[in-house]
Amino acid sequence: MSTSTPSSPTRNPLRALGRIPFGWQVLIGLVLGVVLGLVAAQIGPVAVTEANPDGANWLTTILHTIGTIFVTLLKALVPPLIFLAIVTSIANLRGVTNAARLAGKTLLWFAITSLIAVSIGIALGALTSPGANSGVDAGTAEASSTQGGWLDFLVGLVPANFLGLEGSAGDDGSISLTFNALQILVISIAVGIAVLSVGEKAEPFLRFTGSALEIVQKLLWWVIRLAPIGTIGLLGNAVASYGWSAIGQLGVFTADVYIGMLLVLLVVYPVLLKINGLGVGSFFRGVWPATSLGFVSRSSLGTMPMTQTVTERMGVPRHYASFAIPLGATTKMDGCAAIYPSLAAIFVANFYGVPLSVTDYLLIVLVSVLGSAATAGMTGATVMLTLTLSTLGLPLEGVGLLLAIDPILDMGRTALNVTGQSLVAVIVAKREKILDRATYDAASRTSFQAIQAEQADTAADAAGPAPAGEREKAGATA
Repeated sequence: MSTSTPSSPTRNPLRALGRIPFGWQVLIGLVLGVVLGLVAAQIGPVAVTEANPDGANWLTTILHTIGTIFVTLLKALVPPLIFLAIVTSIANLRGVTNAARLAGKTLLWFAITSLIAVSIGIALGALTSPGANSGVDAGTAEASSTQGGWLDFLVGLVPANFLGLEGSAGDDGSISLTFNALQILVISIAVGIAVLSVGEKAEPFLRFTGSALEIVQKLLWWVIRLAPIGTIGLLGNAVASYGWSAIGQLGVFTADVYIGMLLVLLVVYPVLLKINGLGVGSFFRGVWPATSLGFVSRSSLGTMPMTQTVTERMGVPRHYASFAIPLGATTKMDGCAAIYPSLAAIFVANFYGVPLSVTDYLLIVLVSVLGSAATAGMTGATVMLTLTLSTLGLPLEGVGLLLAIDPILDMGRTALNVTGQSLVAVIVAKREKILDRATYDAASRTSFQAIQAEQADTAADAAGPAPAGEREKAGATA
């Protein structure tokens, strides 16, 4: 009897790539982004044409396109995500007896952590004077087309339409639509309160929003899977477009921002955890997937499903996490709305030789604590910065001085944002005695794939028990 050796299965490179842990995929994306960015910078610009007014070479164009597509996909899912998440989270509080107390405590801790963060930013700026001896060219000063003022901020709270959409006409006659995340937040809160008021008759609507939220979050998970590729484009384009020279010109400012964020992340947050009787290691192991994803995605809202998932995995009840995290993703910005604008305002004042008084520093604190919702959780912090500069009476043209390194700073800012959002939820849950302490203490560092699988199991449980045949198949697969 002859025996045949079974042929080895053909290796699928895509399947092999999928087995690489997501964190390693992101790290590879970061390295490739820097390398390709340096290569693109070495190639240099090409001839300026009507089709290529910036003179970007082919590699820079590819990197820019990849990064733009990734951010655009995130932005496309943000409006329905905000609306569905906020409405559902408010509705989830209808069975909680201390809902108003939880909401008040959450906002209070948002303010406390923002106050500490902005104080650190001001202290660093006062000690180092980042704009006094910078090598940045004054010719790069340019007022941002996106600006914020207190009047604009208040008017912007009023929705122009139910969808929070805004239209603008381009020079070529084209019409582009954008959304105002803050207006969508206001609409969502109003609808959520209306749902509570209507009561039982709103149950069909709540079932619809709950199902729609699951679908949007699944779509967002698919986009998040593209984060390593998006990282290559975003970081590569930043390096190619601005190079390391921009960081060198703004070296003190860049160092101040990252030192400030590290002080908040590695000193302030652990102290707050210890004060509230919580283990530091458990928190950082549990929150790591959200922190790392926030770093590469540069969007608090895009990271929101991951932030909520890791927060629940640390023992925070779902009914509270589903309220605190969406709220934090739009209003809780220790990086974008506290450390960065305070240091940026001091930089602009130093650069233009404008002395800042004690009153000015107090105004920076006030703007950071009260105006953080103006950042609305998307990439960048231009609105918050212009709001701070206009409040202090500083030249808005100073925004242009800092744009060159904004993508590099925005990574750290967003990572700090999402970590702080989860921190507040954990602290409030502990103080209100609703935190599952055993689950929190047992929190371990988890892979992206494990979290995604857990979400799939949660969705399956919500849909009801599977047929017996499917259960047996699932068990055999496991």
